[in-house]
Amino acid sequence: MSILMILLTIIFPPLPVALKEGIGLQLLLNVLLTLIGWLPGVVHAFWVQTRGPDALEI
Repeated sequence: MSILMILLTIIFPPLPVALKEGIGLQLLLNVLLTLIGWLPGVVHAFWVQTRGPDALEI
């Protein structure tokens, strides 16, 4: 995960989710969580960014 993606995740959580997952269920869920409260949206965005086989960048 790059520094840019970390900053985007903290500032506007739906954007990195959209960049990684595209428009779909994860993006909708993240938008709803962000509207409920900023912190749940950030936690979900970090979870989306760190899961999966391409999460580790060396």
